[in-house]
Amino acid sequence: MTKNVHTPWDDGMRLISYCPLCQSEFHPTEARLLGERGQRHLIHVRCRACGNAMLALILVTKGGMSSVGLVTDLTYADVMKFRFGRHINVDDVLKAHEGLMNGSLLTTLTQFG
Repeated sequence: MTKNVHTPWDDGMRLISYCPLCQSEFHPTEARLLGERGQRHLIHVRCRACGNAMLALILVTKGGMSSVGLVTDLTYADVMKFRFGRHINVDDVLKAHEGLMNGSLLTTLTQFG
């Protein structure tokens, strides 16, 4: 007889078990862990039905759990690329603004690639 082991991770996944856009059910195997620190877990999950994705931060403690999610069109690979990429600073924002004003935004944005 196999005993089911219930973990806090299971409860956290239940909090984000449906797509916020189309209400389709997410399957737990669709979730990919981006990182964790202590009891905080950052995950990426993509909806098979509508193709949108969600980034979710799940916090599991002895007192309970909570989650916050953000709908995105980023893939898992996109998130990993930007997560460890160069941070944008104030000068970058000013250059982008200048690009909007003078029509050279595309050239400015390719410098971030």
